[in-house]
Amino acid sequence: METTLTTSKLTDEELVRNIVKDNNTLLFGVLYDRYATRIYNKCYGFSKSQKEAEDLTQDVFLQLFVKLASFKERSKFSSWVYSFTYNFCVNYVNRNRERKISDASDSITENEAGVQMSDDNSLYEMKAEKLKQALTLIDPEEKKLLLLKYQDDISIKELTELLEISESAVKMRLKRAKARILEIYKNLD
Repeated sequence: METTLTTSKLTDEELVRNIVKDNNTLLFGVLYDRYATRIYNKCYGFSKSQKEAEDLTQDVFLQLFVKLASFKERSKFSSWVYSFTYNFCVNYVNRNRERKISDASDSITENEAGVQMSDDNSLYEMKAEKLKQALTLIDPEEKKLLLLKYQDDISIKELTELLEISESAVKMRLKRAKARILEIYKNLD
């Protein structure tokens, strides 16, 4: 009982340090309990069924355990694990090209995607179901970036660290991804 109370008070970062130091699967179980639902929900957004999302979630946790030592605490653990999950899911989608990007998204050129947005209000005003449909039609890398920024509220600074690209590159990719999702959204019935 005392061990449970002690581990529940540890921050994610402290847990990770202890897990890596001792290869402690029991402590990893604490991280699993903290993140299983959120990771499942993120995997579900990239999958076609609950079963597939459950399998992806388990695969993410297996890989997380193996890669945990690569967490260098340059960002919050939650940001790192969400990025890790999105990368895993994007790779999964790219490997299993069962999902086809529709003709609508194929026909968008760089110039058409150059929609100017002074703020992000238009993204927030989209209807949830239509937005969900539009998210399935964009490139998985763009989807990952948009979800990290707007669903997980990861800052530009954290995104630069997670993606290991410059701030201007993050901003440009976000701008292009927003323009693409808006264009696809507008073309949906």
